[in-house]
Amino acid sequence: MFKNLLFISIFFASIFSYAQELNCSVTINAEQTGQPNNQIFRTLETQLTEFVNTTAWTDKNFKNQEKIDCNMSIIISAFDSNLFTATIQIQASRPVYGSSYTSPIYNYNDKQFNFSYVEFQPLVFNVNNFDSNLISVIAFHAYTIIGLDADTFELNGGESNFSIAKQIVNTAATGGSRGWKSTDGKQSRYSINDVLLSQVYKEFHFVMYEYHRNGLDLMSKSPKIAKSNIANAINILKGINDRRPNSYLLRTFFDAKSDEIQSIYSDGPAIDIKLLISNLNRMAPTKRSNWAEIKY
Repeated sequence: MFKNLLFISIFFASIFSYAQELNCSVTINAEQTGQPNNQIFRTLETQLTEFVNTTAWTDKNFKNQEKIDCNMSIIISAFDSNLFTATIQIQASRPVYGSSYTSPIYNYNDKQFNFSYVEFQPLVFNVNNFDSNLISVIAFHAYTIIGLDADTFELNGGESNFSIAKQIVNTAATGGSRGWKSTDGKQSRYSINDVLLSQVYKEFHFVMYEYHRNGLDLMSKSPKIAKSNIANAINILKGINDRRPNSYLLRTFFDAKSDEIQSIYSDGPAIDIKLLISNLNRMAPTKRSNWAEIKY
């Protein structure tokens, strides 16, 4: 009897350990409040870490080595009782086949992140309910991370996750917090989700797949072909830039990728990248210092 119970416990523990998608480091920086050692910040950090990493965001099974590495850095500038003024920086990466390198896929600074929180309150996510801005913002970025990661392994693989993020946007918009409506600016959660689901930006998903699956993942076997595929993928983004100059989607892409692109084309076998450099300077002029460092 004991052996049977032990087997059942191990079996369900195994299922649970394979269900979660994210391997996320959550940090709270409260230096600006003047009370950085307040216990509530440590409690919030612990609770959010557990919430993000133990929630099963999808019905897909992720082995431990398949979990998506990400970071959420919350900077709290002020708080009054249970009301917090903050920003959150989110970064995520995916592994590259045949190497120990991880490639950045998401780098987003969310400045519209005011929330309420009572120490030790349960953090529970329900896509159909708006329980708190804190939970909705974290869940939104979790699904965006999972969607972008899926895009890099399968063409349009992230669409279902972006659609769930859209549900969060629609539900959270009733709560009155900033970032969830079309009127909240081009750098809002509403806007980034809107473009990820828009046909106007459909090439972006092909580029994410081609850049990573037929580019970076091929680098260890055929670096010259891989570099050519990556250059061709980036050049496709020019179509988006022509239609929507200085779009926030491309800015977030190059915020994540500029150092990586510089590194790719400053080493290894040479290919013709004159067109690539020209397009990079047009699409991401704020990264000119990166592009100027590329040796070719």
